[in-house]
Amino acid sequence: MDRRKFIKNSALASSLYFVPNFVRGFENITSQSLGFKRLVIVQLSGGNDGLNSIIPFNNDIYFRERPTLAIKKDDVIRLNDELGLHQSLQPLKELYDNGNLTIINNVGYPNPNRSHFRATDIWHTASNSNQHLQSGWIGRYLDNYAKHPYNAIELDESLSLAMKGKHVNAIATTNPRMHYRVSRDPYFNSVLNHYDDKHLSEHNLGYLYKSMISAKSSAKYIFETSKTFTSKHEYPNSGFAKQLKTTAQFINSGLDTKVYYTSLRGFDTHANQSNTQKRLLEVYANSIKAFVEDLKQQNTFKETLILTFSEFGRRVKQNAANGTDHGAANNVFIIGENLKRKGLYNNLASLSNLDANGDLKYEIDFRAIYATILNKWLMVDSDRILRRSFNQLNFI
Repeated sequence: MDRRKFIKNSALASSLYFVPNFVRGFENITSQSLGFKRLVIVQLSGGNDGLNSIIPFNNDIYFRERPTLAIKKDDVIRLNDELGLHQSLQPLKELYDNGNLTIINNVGYPNPNRSHFRATDIWHTASNSNQHLQSGWIGRYLDNYAKHPYNAIELDESLSLAMKGKHVNAIATTNPRMHYRVSRDPYFNSVLNHYDDKHLSEHNLGYLYKSMISAKSSAKYIFETSKTFTSKHEYPNSGFAKQLKTTAQFINSGLDTKVYYTSLRGFDTHANQSNTQKRLLEVYANSIKAFVEDLKQQNTFKETLILTFSEFGRRVKQNAANGTDHGAANNVFIIGENLKRKGLYNNLASLSNLDANGDLKYEIDFRAIYATILNKWLMVDSDRILRRSFNQLNFI
């Protein structure tokens, strides 16, 4: 096989397997037991309006600043005398009442960025707002503690920055059967049979060979393991629910994956927010309900922690288009069976003491949440992954 054909086929391999950055063998990766606990990350992409998710229904400023967007008191699902849930989040109230939900308010970081792309990168890499990192926080977890790339899986067709390490990338897949079928394409064998071809050494293409070997091995393992379990639990009919159903299949089949990454898009509600957010929160909450029920039926919920975040919140004051503009601090949902601080972790920040842009001031650094999960749930050294120390929180 000539060099040009190899490069062409290798490019196809990279696009199919989403592992273009593997540059060393796994024998150089720290081998350490990862335990059995699993983390499921949910990103509400676009900047969910936290103030209409966790609602200060007795706050006059809230109604004054949102004359058409404020949720009416009678429609709020009350959690206490001050805060309540958006009506679309009714399934979360069941988790709240069962002690399976912790709501952390006012989550952010110093000098927040209000660009979708940059704010997402900050959350994905756990960087400072003025710092640009090329690896994600889960990617660095893989670099330091993973044995295989499938120790983290994103339920998508491409990898988020959060899942990319310096030496190890996670696996991206939406369909384990299709993923495996593609891995059996005949050209893989052709590439492997020509590994000793002098062109590979001369043009430093050996790293791509290792990438393809890892991808093929992962695809086989994911498919053959996950096919041993088929969920009979009913899920809503949505793309996000399908992500969670596949995640449940992976978990319930005993796949040796510690981190799963999912996302629900569409939360950039600059105009006509009410109906859009209502619909998206329904999709999120009903899918999460089905997912938790599925895990509980198989006795795997107790070993699963679910983290839901959005790259930023929205401005307190509504805009002229009946929407909200990019904000800063937001709420984070933690769902699990073994929560120490159940319900509301903290109070909502003051609506009368906003930052210079009219946004809620942050109280809790999002990286403190990451550090807590890494140390107390995944049982690894968060300082090594986050590259600095953060105070531990008490939700797990």
